[in-house]
Parts: sequence; C-alpha cells; structure tokens
Amino acid sequence: MRIAMWSGPRNLSTAMMYAFGNRGDCAVVDEPYYAAYLAMTGLDHPMRAEVLDSQPQDPEKVAAALLGPVPAAKPFYYQKHMTQHMIDGVPRDWMREVTNVFLIRHPARVIASYGAKRENPTLEDIGFRQQAELFDLVASWGQKSVVIDSHDIREDPAGKLEQLCDAIGVPFSPKMLNWPQGGHKDDGVWAAHWYGAVWQSTGFAGPEGPLPEVPEHLQSVLEDALPFYERLKAVKI
Repeated sequence: MRIAMWSGPRNLSTAMMYAFGNRGDCAVVDEPYYAAYLAMTGLDHPMRAEVLDSQPQDPEKVAAALLGPVPAAKPFYYQKHMTQHMIDGVPRDWMREVTNVFLIRHPARVIASYGAKRENPTLEDIGFRQQAELFDLVASWGQKSVVIDSHDIREDPAGKLEQLCDAIGVPFSPKMLNWPQGGHKDDGVWAAHWYGAVWQSTGFAGPEGPLPEVPEHLQSVLEDALPFYERLKAVKI
C-alpha cells in the first residue's frame, strides 16, 4: 500500500513521517517534489542549491518513482507531500494509484510557525488552496479520501493514529507513537533548516494551546486560508 499524505508546511507532517517510519514495515519518502517545485518556480528557499542537487527535478521522473518499487520491498510506503509543490506541470494521475490522506491544521498556527522560519508567507506558500483542490480532484475520480487534523493527533496520538490506520486499512502499531531522537535516515537535505524541533522529539508533543495571534499584515492570508481549512475540517475523521 502506498499512502500519500498531503499537507501544507509546519503541520505535524514530519512527525507523522517519523511515526510511520518507525513501524518497521513502512518505507518513507520526504517531500519528493521539492526540487522539481524549486526548479519550476525559481523560488529562493533556504538551502535551494542543496535541495536541487538532492532530488530529481523532472516531475515525471518523481511520479514514476512514487509508483515504482517500494524501498526495501516493504509492504507499506508512506509518502510525505507538500500541497504547495503541486503546481501546474506536476502530474497528478499517479494519485489514482495511492491512498490519499489530507493532514490539516488551523491556518493561524501554520502562519505563526512558518513565519518564524520564513518571513511574510503568502497563501500560495502555505498550501491551503492547493490542498482543497487536490481533495476535490480525488473526489472527482470517485475515490474516498481521509482527512485528519493535527490538533486531534496531538490531543490523542494513540486513539487518532489507530483511527487513521483503520480508515486506510493499515494495522495500527504502537511503534508509531515514538521514534528515536535525532531525525530519520530518509529526511530531506533541508531538514537541517526546518526540522530542529522534531529532531529533538521522541514522540508527539502534547495538546496545543490557544490559537496564536497573527500579525496584522498577515490577516488577509489567514482570512483567505480559513475557508479551505473549514471545508476539509467538516469531513475529518
């Protein structure tokens, strides 16, 4: 089984990759379209040169690899994807062959966390519009997608991960609740810039506190992102 987990940035996505990667029966891949996205857009992200050198820049080659042999011939293959990477020119038909899961988080939390690493994020940067579009695309094929909220996972990791596994037809493993400190061998090269907090972790952090204040100049981004979040939140497990 191939599991495509779709989220925007700063959304528990790396911790979820570590959870599946710690099962022992699951291969993982970290943001396989990142280099293609940077090459196609010309965007200047932290560690741009290193990212471009570390992955295929041809999105068709990435799609073929995602449907190709599973690393180490493991029965499950967890693919961590960023929705903002799925720009025009990036193939989507391969998504018909995988189990699609959409990981959501309140945009106020995403904006606050992303802004601490990269100033002035835009709606395009944080992926909410693209996430809703991908959800609609999968639905148009007659396929059912699973939506899960990172807030719920942090409140009840064992319960929500067991519910997620049941929803996608994967046996739950308690090994998903913890992982070794220091990162995963399949982390992307960009991990040194983005994954500091999760590298220090050995499991999911506890429940989140109140929503953070969003700076005035980013209020319009929050207002634009909220409808997409609320729409997917209405169908979460």
